[in-house]
Amino acid sequence: MAHSLRPPFSDKDHVQGDIHAPLELVEYGDYQCPHCGRAYPIIKSIQAKLGKELKFAFRNFPLSESHPQAFAAAVAAEAADRQSAFWPMHDYLFEYQSRLPLMPFDAFAEALKLDSQKLEHDMQDPTLSAKVDADFDSGIHSGVNGTPTFFINGRRYDDNWDEDSLLAHLQQMLAKH
Repeated sequence: MAHSLRPPFSDKDHVQGDIHAPLELVEYGDYQCPHCGRAYPIIKSIQAKLGKELKFAFRNFPLSESHPQAFAAAVAAEAADRQSAFWPMHDYLFEYQSRLPLMPFDAFAEALKLDSQKLEHDMQDPTLSAKVDADFDSGIHSGVNGTPTFFINGRRYDDNWDEDSLLAHLQQMLAKH
C-alpha cells in the first residue's frame, strides 16, 4: 500500500520551481543524514534536467537520536527563511554537512552573508521549532520512517532514488500527464 503525503503539498512548503509544474517532488530529509547528503546532488541534477516541469519541496525530518545537530540545522534553515534565505541555507547545510558538528550556525550565516545575530535570535523562536516538529509529525502521518523519503505527486516513492531510477520514474509520470 502506497502512503499519501499528509498534509498535501501547500503554500506552507518551501518550494523550488514552477508552482504549477505537473510533477511535484517532496523530500523528507535530515541535514545531518549521510543518505540525504548523497541525495542532495541527485535532486539538484534532476531539477536541472526537468526544469519547469518539476517543483520540489523539502520538509524537515530530523532524526535527532542518530544525528544530534539535525534538529538545530532544521531550525537554522527555518530561521534563514526569515531573511529570504531558506534555500541558500538548505544548500549550504548539505554542501558542508561534514562541518555541522564543528561550526556554529552563525558561521554558516556569515558565509551566506546573512545577519548572524538575527539568525541566532530567530533560532530561539519557539514557532520555528514548532514548524520543524510539524514537518516531522506530517512525515509520521505520511508513513515516513527514515531519510530521505520522497513523495511524487502526493504518493510515496519506494523505489531506488539513484539519479537514473528517480529521473526515469519522473519522466514516465510526465509522459502520462
